[in-house]
Amino acid sequence: MSIPDPFSELIAPFSRRGVDLGLKRIEAALAELGHPERRFRAVQVAGTNGKGSIATMVERIATAAGLRCGLYTSPHLLSWCERIRLPDGAIGEDALKALLQRLQPLALRHDLTPFELITVAAFVAFAEAEVDLAVLEVGLGGRLDATTVHPRRDVLAFANIGLDHVEHLGPTLEAIAHEKAAVMHPGAIAVSGPQAPEVTAVLQAQATAHGCDLRWRTPVAKDTEGGPALGLHGALQRSNAAVAIAAAEALQETGWPITEAAIRRGLQQARWPGRLERRQFRGQALLIDGAHNPPAAAALRQELQPAQRRWLIGMQRHKDAPDLLRHLLEPGDQVRVVALPEHASWSAEELAPVLPGIQAGSADLRENLEWLVQSEGLPVACGSLYLVAALLPLLDPTD
Repeated sequence: MSIPDPFSELIAPFSRRGVDLGLKRIEAALAELGHPERRFRAVQVAGTNGKGSIATMVERIATAAGLRCGLYTSPHLLSWCERIRLPDGAIGEDALKALLQRLQPLALRHDLTPFELITVAAFVAFAEAEVDLAVLEVGLGGRLDATTVHPRRDVLAFANIGLDHVEHLGPTLEAIAHEKAAVMHPGAIAVSGPQAPEVTAVLQAQATAHGCDLRWRTPVAKDTEGGPALGLHGALQRSNAAVAIAAAEALQETGWPITEAAIRRGLQQARWPGRLERRQFRGQALLIDGAHNPPAAAALRQELQPAQRRWLIGMQRHKDAPDLLRHLLEPGDQVRVVALPEHASWSAEELAPVLPGIQAGSADLRENLEWLVQSEGLPVACGSLYLVAALLPLLDPTD
């Protein structure tokens, strides 16, 4: 089922423009607007897997501390409005439409990409809402990402860095880490959880070169073992929470009124849909997760008890689907591969050499869900946030 996009005339499809990294266009556009991004300070969150979770944890902590905080994330699941969260909640549809209409001439003059346009819209919305602080999730990479144009990113948080977007960031972990580490700058405080050895070396070298205070954190303990209660589920969230806590403590050091009580309350209140989320379809349980690259697939597999299960998987064509499946699946698993709405996708035929017996899913997502939930173990739908977005309207409503 395709949901009409009320912003289709205001934001060009990403597929039409493609990825076009760089800062010159957005710098010029913001200068013409009088630099709205200079009216608030920011925390920037970079990495591969867990950026959104860390960002929402930091935003919830800051809000619990009484700050007027904004949150900018990507991608969205069902609405562009999800990307811009103001102190009173997600920006309204009418408000975002009006803002984008105002920005259309500017976007055309400076040839902004869709991501640059929505980033400018977020900065304007935050400035007009008079936020004290904005938490900015990097869209892609870091060095040339539109969020990096913000001049007052005093605290930088790094989620787990893994192989993804190799066509834009480079074919190795070292190359990708260099692109993401480039958000570091003199005087900033950077925080990170455990990383692969080659990533650790790059982050440490870049911190030294840029005069950035880099701090490492180990995952927090489970709440049953004395750690904080988390609103987000999964072992990876304990590492994300450690990074969010370290970012909050860095904010406190730089003068923000963050208390331990606010940290605990914010961690417990954080929600991030489509990540290890248990839902139901016609009364039957299933798990949905946006795992879209091999590191995310490995993390998802670790969350599941060893058992044969059913999978509904949809993956964008530019992702390393064979490697993802090798990390994700166990012998005896049953798998259906489906096409992602409006996105080039892997097919079951292409993946058959990797996984003999893989099935091609139906064009009807409801039919695929009916097959999925006829499973003794907990079935899983994953492979892309675009698949999650397509499935969410079909699932049973939550309370």
